[in-house]
Amino acid sequence: MTNKDFTTQLLKIFASNPFESLNHKQVSARMGAMDKASRQKVINTILDLADEGVLICESRGKFRINPHKISDDLLPQNFVVGTLDIRRRSQTYVIPDDPEAQEIFVAPNNIGHALHGDTVKIQLFPARKMKQPEGRVVEVLKRAKTQFVGLVEIQRRFAFLIPDLKTMNVDIFIPLENLGGARNGQKALVEMVEWPDNLNNPVGKVLQVLGQPGENDVEMQSILAEFDFPLSFPAEVEKAAGKIPAKITDEEIARRRDFRDDITFTIDPADAKDFDDALSFRRLDNGRYRIGVHIADVSHYVKPGTPIDNEAYNRATSVYLVDRTIPMLPEKLCNNLCSLRPNEDKLCFSAVFEMDDDARVHNQWFGKTVINSNRRFSYEEAQQIIETGKGDLKDEILKLNELAQIMKEARHKTGAINFESVEVKFKLDENAKPIGVYIKEQKEANFLIEEFMLLANKSVAEFVGKPHGKGKAKTFVYRVHDEPNPEKLNTFVQFVRKLGYKMNVANRQSLAKSFNNLFEATEGKGEQNMIDAIAIRTMAKAFYSTDNIGHYGLAFPYYTHFTSPIRRYPDLMVHRLLDSYLHGGKSADQTAYEERCKHASLMERKAVEAERTSVKYKQAEFLSDKIGQEFPALISGVSKWGIYAEIEGNKCEGMIPLGDLNDDFYYLDDDNYQVIGRRYGKTYKLGSPVTIRVKRVDMQRKQLDFTLVNDDDEPTARPDRRRDTKEQRPDRKPKNGGRHDSRHGSAKRKNKKSNKK
Repeated sequence: MTNKDFTTQLLKIFASNPFESLNHKQVSARMGAMDKASRQKVINTILDLADEGVLICESRGKFRINPHKISDDLLPQNFVVGTLDIRRRSQTYVIPDDPEAQEIFVAPNNIGHALHGDTVKIQLFPARKMKQPEGRVVEVLKRAKTQFVGLVEIQRRFAFLIPDLKTMNVDIFIPLENLGGARNGQKALVEMVEWPDNLNNPVGKVLQVLGQPGENDVEMQSILAEFDFPLSFPAEVEKAAGKIPAKITDEEIARRRDFRDDITFTIDPADAKDFDDALSFRRLDNGRYRIGVHIADVSHYVKPGTPIDNEAYNRATSVYLVDRTIPMLPEKLCNNLCSLRPNEDKLCFSAVFEMDDDARVHNQWFGKTVINSNRRFSYEEAQQIIETGKGDLKDEILKLNELAQIMKEARHKTGAINFESVEVKFKLDENAKPIGVYIKEQKEANFLIEEFMLLANKSVAEFVGKPHGKGKAKTFVYRVHDEPNPEKLNTFVQFVRKLGYKMNVANRQSLAKSFNNLFEATEGKGEQNMIDAIAIRTMAKAFYSTDNIGHYGLAFPYYTHFTSPIRRYPDLMVHRLLDSYLHGGKSADQTAYEERCKHASLMERKAVEAERTSVKYKQAEFLSDKIGQEFPALISGVSKWGIYAEIEGNKCEGMIPLGDLNDDFYYLDDDNYQVIGRRYGKTYKLGSPVTIRVKRVDMQRKQLDFTLVNDDDEPTARPDRRRDTKEQRPDRKPKNGGRHDSRHGSAKRKNKKSNKK
């Protein structure tokens, strides 16, 4: 055996037992080195490897493998690369990059210096019968985050940042010289600069002092910083935007199709500042209608590789917090040059359709245009026209609404699933304090716009993506949505069956119909939120890709995002590609565009989380001065730790800890989605109406604690605590009082500004 082979064999002994310290006698026995010369060779090789840092001396004469020095090809079957997912203090998993691989459990003492979301290399423990795979993080390959927001806590000789992020399982040590002017108790943005092996906490420095906790601007900026969205535009971007000429030249108009004589209007939220889409309407001599979907031509003003374009790509999306919009583009573009304001000539990229009374498309055209909007409508104004048949442009709006309803019904017949988002809105005072919470209702005016945006998106994707002749389809950016995982779908079907609802999964159309019937049947009921949330989790997530797999939820084989380039970077990419292909351009580099799609999908998920976090904060703030007040609510979720209840009318959700129910000891009946009193049999079931009292509001964690009014008002003697053994009460709340978000129900549908799909 060569020296190299001998060393490799010895390393395999250590690598296959990565958490065990071995001495030279144990290694010799496992290698079969029985003679004196062979044992001496084992000793010498171990010492050489220790000098090189490949082996670590744990105690006198005992060594173990250094995981950071392990070659990937040493024992590849023992290593997995994946993403660390910290769900609770005691439940951390690695989600392997291989989608077919099972999640791997990681105990708290085996996480090492990894943080939630990090890409890590993990070494698997030897397999045990009937046990989930388990392992230990041996290397952090890529950090998900290096900047964190939290409270600064200053001691005599050092300071810490207590992060806001629930999944951040460690505080950040800050040397006093790295405080950057931050004072004790202030909120700050801190960058993690290093994490030496011998320290339990990472070391950081303050990048920006945000201010006092509880102040609205501070909290909103904290949310943006936490999700890595910039708080302002760089000076060079603002300067570049300022230099863009506002005047549209006659030469530019001459290059475009002129729609300024067609009746044109926008329909947007009443408080909108950017109007990125408009509809035009003209009756044709043949009895049909020419309907234009006109989208602000951002690509005319924002050229690839410029400072504005680079910043827009990095942001990838606008972010809509409760009290503010963080735009993707500077204000001069999104609220001025590219906003389709009434009575102003505007440059657009348009999809124009010739349609009949049955909403059939007979002809279509795509290209650059110039328009002049006749009227700006709010959704409420358009809805009033639809309901009363009276008002400006009533004939055009009523006909478009009629066509939209036909298209919507046709989509549902062909298998589209009616996932309607629930949007929580706030009434804010002059200091942005919430004085009211309500649910924004989607009506016909919303669906009118949505259907024509869907038509444009679908038609553009088909135009580029559908094979023409023998040629290969050109590179394009699609909005795709995969079919549900069969195992997840089966679990969901069994779940709703226990609640009394049936689903037919025999084929694509019957499944879509079952989903739509289910959503209709549960509307307004206590289990609605839970069913909506689990249904969405059962479905795959929509994302951007150059690989077209179709859009399952919409039942479209081709779909893209063409209609909002002011606030979504993928739409800007679509405009550029479509314009190139309309003028005979070659297919773009698929690899480059796929990377951009991945970035856009990631930033979209961050934006959604930031928006949800701002809603949770404002809900907590809304109830912060209502401690002790009572509200009607519905039980929205149950867990072994407590009952989750959602206040009717405003979706504010809090937890009632089981330990606070003073008439019995309660346990979770997992199969029937209820908690049951062990002694007296009283039940609290998902969807049941209750009256709650606001007990506690934690603004920092954005969490609400409730109590049940009937239990507080009519207490009964509690059973003898001395009989409260683990055997009697296995589901006891943990001593750390930790909250658990993993439960049946309580999650929300996507809560965001209507983006017209």
